[in-house]
Amino acid sequence: MTTQILFIRHGETDWNRIKRIQGHIDIPLATTGIEQAQRLARRIAGEVKQGARLDAIYSSDLLRAQQTAQPIGDALGLPLQLRENLRERSYGAFQGHDSDEIALRFPDEYAQWQTRDPGFAPPEGESQRVFYHRIVHAIEPLIAAHPGGRIACVAHGGVLDCVRRFACGLPLDAPRDYQLLNTSVNVVDFDNGRATLVSWADVAHLDAGSADDDGLKKHPAP
Repeated sequence: MTTQILFIRHGETDWNRIKRIQGHIDIPLATTGIEQAQRLARRIAGEVKQGARLDAIYSSDLLRAQQTAQPIGDALGLPLQLRENLRERSYGAFQGHDSDEIALRFPDEYAQWQTRDPGFAPPEGESQRVFYHRIVHAIEPLIAAHPGGRIACVAHGGVLDCVRRFACGLPLDAPRDYQLLNTSVNVVDFDNGRATLVSWADVAHLDAGSADDDGLKKHPAP
């Protein structure tokens, strides 16, 4: 049976604007992000009113994801189901810094990061490979819990990137040529271990558009 998941990136934060790595640091939404989340909730509630189905809402336990998911839950009367394993990638010692600061403080590690090696992990952080497998395994029980259902999963740009790579069979070191937008709706069908992309980077609910998770000032997003 096909399970459909609406993967949603959190709304904009102040750190998104200045390209500062958040990772597991618990940054709240900016005022613009709160407005984005409210618009998203109105959109999804309107779709449900028109007959669309939404059985459950899962969210990363980081505040920026919770603040994006909560208005949807309030509008539909659905509780948030928090999952720590849906968090963004842990960037360890890189967290809290922008690319210039990382290059200055960790020149060797920064240079290795630029090679896009999936096995590279920042000091005290996760490698892209470890992160990818964490996300794929985090999704599996959600699918199992909702056979034939339709659910929302509110998380982070890195999480969406992992989902897209899984659905499209993209190597972890391949440059990204798709967007990871704040409060975007990204729809994927899962059936018998396979994922099929339905739609991507939908921000029809935002009048002003949305910023891409384009990583840092020098380092291209994964």
